Amino acid sequence: MANSRKKHNVVNLHPEVPQLTVQEMVKEINRLKDEAFHFNYRIAKCLLRALEFKDIYTYEHSARVAYYSVKTGEELGLGQKDLTKLELASFFHDIGKMGIPDSILLKPARLEEAEFHLMKSHPEKSYQILLEFCEEGGGASADFQEIALAARHHHERYDGRGYPCGLKGEAIPLFARIILIADTFDAMTSNRPYRKGLPYEVAFSELREFSGDQFDKNLVETFISAMGKDKSKGAAEFYLNIHPHPFKKEAA
Repeated sequence: MANSRKKHNVVNLHPEVPQLTVQEMVKEINRLKDEAFHFNYRIAKCLLRALEFKDIYTYEHSARVAYYSVKTGEELGLGQKDLTKLELASFFHDIGKMGIPDSILLKPARLEEAEFHLMKSHPEKSYQILLEFCEEGGGASADFQEIALAARHHHERYDGRGYPCGLKGEAIPLFARIILIADTFDAMTSNRPYRKGLPYEVAFSELREFSGDQFDKNLVETFISAMGKDKSKGAAEFYLNIHPHPFKKEAA
């Protein structure tokens, strides 16, 4: 009788033991993934500081693109982890310009064909730089692979006529499609030495005109909604998680 009860208890407990072990293993794996991601995140902040010292214009432009992209991501209802990855991808989208000669990067005149061809290599350079965060494998590697691919493809067009790979439609990563819109919007609305930036309403009209060809039509509408809400707040500065100090919305 006693042996029967003991055997019965073992049978009852047996399914619980491996379940608890798997739960603990999953918890530990997720902890290590988060730890690795945040370690890479801190290193990424150092790399962005290098960009700030090297090219303040690209740095501040990238910060605005990151802010616009995150606002669009919030409008889409993305979770916090995805918003963090989107912020990194958009802030890093032009990091490859560190590999472009200043004679081309800072040239005040129109680029020659060979110079423009070299300038078009910057997304691939951004990708190669960000791949350095992916070599160790694991969850953090997968996250930074997603960030690297977004930077690589931020000049792809929705109609497939972009570069570097000619991706089309939703084959283009979501983050890259968002970044392209934010990047173009900042280029249109920022003041330049030779012209004043366009008003938001004019820039919105331009984005809509090229929706379905250059841009994802649905994302353009999401972007415009997000920017309209942001503008209504009237704030002259914005913050990013990766940077402790405020940025000015209006380009110097």
